[in-house]
Amino acid sequence: MRFPFAVALIYAVIPMGASAQTAGSSDSAAQAAEKAYTSENWTEAERQYSELTKQQPENARFWYRLGVSARGDRHFDVALEAMKKAKTLGAGKGLPAFLADYEIATTYAAMGDSARSLETLRSSANAGFMMSSRLQNDTEWNSLRTNDQFAALAKQIHHNSAPCEDGEFKQFDFWVGDWDVASAADGVHRGNSHISKEMGGCVVWENWTSAGSPYFGKSYNTWNPNLKRWEQYWVDTSAGVMFFHGTLKDNVMDYWTDDVPQASGGTLLRHLQFFNLAPDKVRQFSQGSTDSGKTWHTEYDFIYTRVAGKTTESAGSH
Repeated sequence: MRFPFAVALIYAVIPMGASAQTAGSSDSAAQAAEKAYTSENWTEAERQYSELTKQQPENARFWYRLGVSARGDRHFDVALEAMKKAKTLGAGKGLPAFLADYEIATTYAAMGDSARSLETLRSSANAGFMMSSRLQNDTEWNSLRTNDQFAALAKQIHHNSAPCEDGEFKQFDFWVGDWDVASAADGVHRGNSHISKEMGGCVVWENWTSAGSPYFGKSYNTWNPNLKRWEQYWVDTSAGVMFFHGTLKDNVMDYWTDDVPQASGGTLLRHLQFFNLAPDKVRQFSQGSTDSGKTWHTEYDFIYTRVAGKTTESAGSH
């Protein structure tokens, strides 16, 4: 069992304080229980938290720790009762039901009750449990690791923890990098762009700087799994705002706006395409239409050439 993670997590979801819900630092009984729990002395921790739950029966954190400790001490009936109590008391108070369900499922697995362990694990996964490292390291699951249902649930939980590892989120990776940008018509340098993957791979983040001008802009590109499409939100220093949506077609990121009303009157429909020409070359081609797509005019046609010797690494967030 990978209990240190559970110890840290329960601090996060049910913070300590001076109220009746959590014992203060001066409470020697709580300190003794804490010491036994963090050192994984489950027999002593179970005894201590059993007493603490009698003193503070509404304290979800104490019931949670009693459940974990009792499971460690192989007192499974006590563990199940305590964790179910923690789940009820913790609702709306910082203890997610899926966390309690995971602990209940783990207890059933330790008992050898495969059916109920998998059923409860499914409830936890469906509700958003995302600690795939717990599932990988908690030894209670060892007997089920070759089980097809367990494998499917492990995959679902990993997806909960890293949804942007799905293939759709990688479709625009060909644009990631540092680029010199020139006009396709005459080769004149127009600017530079730094494109990176951010937020765990969920966002393709564009940073555009124009040549010989203070103008710059940024766009945020992501796959929308609910609408099954790519979306781009662009903002710039001229108060420009554009929203595109589209899909990858034949190795081309194909973006469209809706007909957008213009300050000067009428509407403007835009069609923006990114052609993956080669590993180090991308064409960005923008067209506009003021008659809802009957006729089109070129807004710009750029060739992106990758800057040699530069690598763009993904970052966690910005």
